[in-house]
Amino acid sequence: MKKRLSAAGAALLALLVAVLAFGQPARAATGFTVADGKLYDANGNEFIMRGVNHAHTWYQQQTSSFANIKALGANSVRVVLASGQRWTKNDTADVANVISLCKANRLICVLEVHDTTGYGEQAGAATLAQAVDYWISVQSALAGQEKYVILNIGNEPHGNQGYSAWTTDTTNAIKRLRTAGFAHTIMVDAPNWGQDWSFTMRDNAASVFAADPQKNTVFSVHMYGVFDTAAEISDYLGRFRAAKLPIVVGEFGHNHSDGNPDEDAILSYTQANGIGWLGWSWSGNGGGVEYLDLAINFNPANLSSWGQRLFNGANGIKQTARQASVYDSIPPTTPPTTPPTTPPTTPPTTPPTTPPTTPPTTPPAGAGCTATYAVTGQWQGGFQGDVKVTAGNAAINGWTVRWTYGNGQTVTQSWNATVTSSGSTVSAANVAYNGRLGAGASTSFGFIGTWNGTNSTPTLTCTAS
Repeated sequence: MKKRLSAAGAALLALLVAVLAFGQPARAATGFTVADGKLYDANGNEFIMRGVNHAHTWYQQQTSSFANIKALGANSVRVVLASGQRWTKNDTADVANVISLCKANRLICVLEVHDTTGYGEQAGAATLAQAVDYWISVQSALAGQEKYVILNIGNEPHGNQGYSAWTTDTTNAIKRLRTAGFAHTIMVDAPNWGQDWSFTMRDNAASVFAADPQKNTVFSVHMYGVFDTAAEISDYLGRFRAAKLPIVVGEFGHNHSDGNPDEDAILSYTQANGIGWLGWSWSGNGGGVEYLDLAINFNPANLSSWGQRLFNGANGIKQTARQASVYDSIPPTTPPTTPPTTPPTTPPTTPPTTPPTTPPTTPPAGAGCTATYAVTGQWQGGFQGDVKVTAGNAAINGWTVRWTYGNGQTVTQSWNATVTSSGSTVSAANVAYNGRLGAGASTSFGFIGTWNGTNSTPTLTCTAS
């Protein structure tokens, strides 16, 4: 992201489509693959990214962001990592933890090295070769994760100087990763701070793709001020489509210091043409572009106008995201993570990954609060449940929800509440950050449970304090 770019003075070059005769690999079951310009998951189903960027390397305590991003409907998250040249290196253990958080929340992980940003113009930026060194150093965390992880070699790997080296540098990086044994789908960013106003990536994408021995490379353009008209957006992306080269919008915003991108055109064109995207960014922006925060202070219940647009607006995440099919039959192995440092006051209810098997129930309003229960995902022997707590006509300082299971169900893991069980009776009390609710305000908590035979819906009682 993020730099004002000079206007391209060179004439548009035609993409060299006629000379391309790619031998597409058969779609293997080991991980993501590319064929005919489209991305397929390990089950052979097309996957279209609908997600956001998360600045993990600078906000490593914000592990609950993964659950919150998923709860708002995203199917993927692009995670900022550091290789050690500009920021403190994310080590193998941290990379493994990030992948586990993605998998626990059924998100496809796009992992990127951010130190390469603006190389040739940004002092201290890493080279793509150094990024490859980093990936090799943490390879043990990535091995066997090809179904869930896409490897984005380096963020915006050239600025507005020396960008003619992009083709050679990118080709060499891909080849080194393949030689080192990486079988993942590889994503490569454009030069010119990601915006490719020089059309260097556009006009050399064919040769870069052909140089990948596995023909499993995806191209990523970042759309900020350079892409301020629908014509520019459709022309750029359309050339990749015509050439059957896979393209995603790896970053974009609704505004920027370098101009005003046409986010509506980005969203409508990508939806109409099956192109993936990842909005910038979940939270934590600084340097005058704080307006690019989707969630203010990492609070999923306090979306900015940009966040509302991206998650809830036309052609946004809630309307268009589809979970990767590799997660459809796999229950979560760990609960969503600990609450954020800046806690949400009303975390969102997790959207169903499969239609609820039982309708939510609402008991009669009590003196202080009511609660509703819904099954939001179910698999053999297990399920995910969500409970929404709503204050009555007056503010409350805390709440406790109780229910009794009638068919042997149990709660094994929970988040956003303190849950205890005694036999078939379950009690869930607020945690520190979500007990105080204004009149009519709501919060929610979730859990993983087990069932055998019938997963019926219990009757809930809610007591306020």
